Amino acid sequence: MTVFNCILLGFLVVCAIAASLSKKLLNTILIFMSYSLIMSIIWILLESPDLAITEAAVGAGVTTVLFLVTLKKINAILKKEEDGQKDE
Repeated sequence: MTVFNCILLGFLVVCAIAASLSKKLLNTILIFMSYSLIMSIIWILLESPDLAITEAAVGAGVTTVLFLVTLKKINAILKKEEDGQKDE
């Protein structure tokens, strides 16, 4: 079981570094969501199901939706799509 824990911790570190180095906001949000899902699996392995459910619901669910709604409100997603259409 320790090999699986080390793999998950490695993915966690990779997600953290990738989220901080990513240039696109949408990619950063998706990486953050995967970080939260991996963290909830780690909480399950640590036999703490209440924290796992909270991390999955708040970290991967609610926070991701709020970030996406914020990007939509500030038109960050639409501007990128319009710029891509003008280039063609």
